[in-house]
Amino acid sequence: MAISRRIRALIDLAAIFAIGLNGFVYFYPDILNDPQQCNWHNSPALTPKFDILDDIIPQKYLQPVLRAVPGLSKNEDDVPSLINRSQDEIHMLLFGDPQINGNWKSTKYIKRLDNYGNDYYLGHIYNTMYNRLHPSHVAVMGDLFSSQWILDSEFYNRTYRFVERLFPRDLEYKQHVLDVHAKHEDYDWNKWLQDEKSMDPLHRFQSRVYNDVYDWVHQDRRTPNFENPLFINLTGNHDIGYSGDATWQHMARFHHLFGQNNYVINYNIGTPKEWRIVVVDSLTLEGPALQPEFVNYTWSFLEHLRDVENPNFKGTTILLTHIPMYKRAGLCRDGPEHRYYDETYQREPYKIGLLRSQNHLSFETTQKLLNIAFPNADQGGIILTGHDHEGCDGWYNFNESDSTWVASKIPVPSHKQPVREVVVKSMMGDFDGQTGILTGEFDHDRWNFTFTYCSFTVQHWWWASKVAILIAILLKSVTYLV
Repeated sequence: MAISRRIRALIDLAAIFAIGLNGFVYFYPDILNDPQQCNWHNSPALTPKFDILDDIIPQKYLQPVLRAVPGLSKNEDDVPSLINRSQDEIHMLLFGDPQINGNWKSTKYIKRLDNYGNDYYLGHIYNTMYNRLHPSHVAVMGDLFSSQWILDSEFYNRTYRFVERLFPRDLEYKQHVLDVHAKHEDYDWNKWLQDEKSMDPLHRFQSRVYNDVYDWVHQDRRTPNFENPLFINLTGNHDIGYSGDATWQHMARFHHLFGQNNYVINYNIGTPKEWRIVVVDSLTLEGPALQPEFVNYTWSFLEHLRDVENPNFKGTTILLTHIPMYKRAGLCRDGPEHRYYDETYQREPYKIGLLRSQNHLSFETTQKLLNIAFPNADQGGIILTGHDHEGCDGWYNFNESDSTWVASKIPVPSHKQPVREVVVKSMMGDFDGQTGILTGEFDHDRWNFTFTYCSFTVQHWWWASKVAILIAILLKSVTYLV
C-alpha cells in the first residue's frame, strides 16, 4: 500500500518539529535567560572557526553552540582553557532541593513514569550545565529526597537514581553507591553510633578538616578536577529530618552514602588567596532534639572551627547549609517560624516538646554561626542555603551599635564587610529548573562573588520533546515498513 505524498509531507513535518523541539529544549537556557547569565562571570568569548557562523547564528546563541559542539571553535583547546583558566577563580554550580520521589507497590504506573521522567529531566539540567561550564565544585543544597521516612532499601534505591540519572559521574566516583545498592543490606547504624560516641571531640573535628581537596576519591590531588567536580551533598530535613525527628539510622545512612554532615575545606592556606568552604548541618543546630548528641556534635564542630581554625585563617568563607539564616518577615517568601510537637500529636507521644519544623534558624543561632563562619572583618563572604524553594537574595550587615548581624536587601558598609546570603531556588520543574552559578574572582586583597541563575523551564517541555521524537521515529518506521 502506497502512502500519499500529503501523508509523507506530514510525517516529514513531524520529524522536523521533533528536531526543532529538542533543539529548543537543549538551548532554552539561552532563549529564556539574558546573555552571560548561564556562564561564569566575565568569561571570555570563543571565536568561531568558520566566519559564516557569525552570520547565521545570533550572537546570543553562538557562544553556547561553540562551547557545546566540538570542532566549531577556532581553537579546539579554547574551551577547556577558558573554562578552567586558573585557580584565581572559584567555579561552583548549585542545585536546590531536588526532592525526588519513590515508588511503592501501590504506586500507579503513571506516577512511576512521572518519577522516571523527572529523574532524567533533572539530569538534563545538570548534564547541560556541566557540559557547558565544567565546574570545579557542585553543591546540592539538601532535600535530595522527598521524605526521610523511608527504609534503608528505598534510601539505597533513591541514592542509586541520584548518581545514575540526576548527577551521573565516572564509575569510580559512584562505585561505593553501586556496591551498597547491589548488596541491599540494612546499614549497621548501631556500630556507627558506638564509633561516634566513643570518638574524642578534637579527633572528630580533625577528621572533618580538609586542605586543598578537589577530589574525594583522589584526595591528594591539588588542582581542580573539571571532569569530575567535587560534590557536596547537604543534609536536608527530607533526608535526615528536623532535629526533633532525626534518628541514628537517618544520620548513619546519610554519612555512609553522601558523606559527613559537618566539615571544612581550606584552600590556598597561608597565601593572600586563602578561602574555605564550611559545610554545616543546620538541621542539628537547634532543638529540643530527639537525639541531643547530634546538636552537641554540630556545635562542637563550630566551636573547634572557632578555636582551632579561625586564629590562623585570614581568608573568606563560602558557608553552605540547608536552612536559611534568621531574617524578619517580608524579606523572603518564608518568614521566621519554629514549630514544636504538642500534646495533640498522639502518634508518637515521646516527641512532644521536640522541634517539628523551622523556616529559618533562630536569631541567636544565626548570630553565633555568622560570627564563627566569617571571622575576618575585611573579607566578607557568601552564604548559600536551600529549603525555601522560591529562593531569596539578601545581605547580612554588621550593626556596630549592638554588635549584631542584621538582614536587609542591600549591603550596608561598616567596619565589617557585609555577607551576602543566597537562598538557592529549587531545581524542580515547578520552579523552572534553576541552576545557581557562583563565580569567585580574586581582586587585590579579597575574593568577590557573583551569583546568577540559569533557568530552564517546566518539565512539560522536556516531556514534549521526548514524546515528539518517539512519534517521529514511529511514523518514519511505518513509512519504511509500508
